[in-house]
Order: sequence, then C-alpha cells, then structure tokens
Amino acid sequence: MEEQDLGLIQHLCDASPRYRRLYEEHVLLERELVVLDQQQHLSPEEEFQRKKVQKLKLAGKDEMEQILRSFKR
Repeated sequence: MEEQDLGLIQHLCDASPRYRRLYEEHVLLERELVVLDQQQHLSPEEEFQRKKVQKLKLAGKDEMEQILRSFKR
C-alpha cells in the first residue's frame, strides 16, 4: 500500500465513523484468524467459525475499498 493511501486511510478513520468501525472490525477479525490458524487441528465448529470470520473480513474489506474509491473521486 502506498504512503498516500495510508494517509488517506487515517483521514477516513478520523472523518468517517463507518470506515473507522469497519477498520477496527477488520483488525479484530484478523486477530481471530491468527488464533485459529495457529491451531494444528480445527474441530468442525472451529472450521465453520474460521470460514465465517474470513467471509466477514472480506465483506468488510470490500466495503472499505468501496469507501476509499469513492473518496478518491
């Protein structure tokens, strides 16, 4: 990611409560994935949770990208 984008992301976090919430949620979901990925074997419930977290993280990232693109215009 370019330095300009990092500055824009910081600006959006400051200016947009929605973007800030999405960003914070993204960080929390990433941490949850790291914990799940550190386990050697996942139960079916844990595997289901892992896939759910991945989908939530991706959906949030997509929305953040959309906000970022519209702000750049």
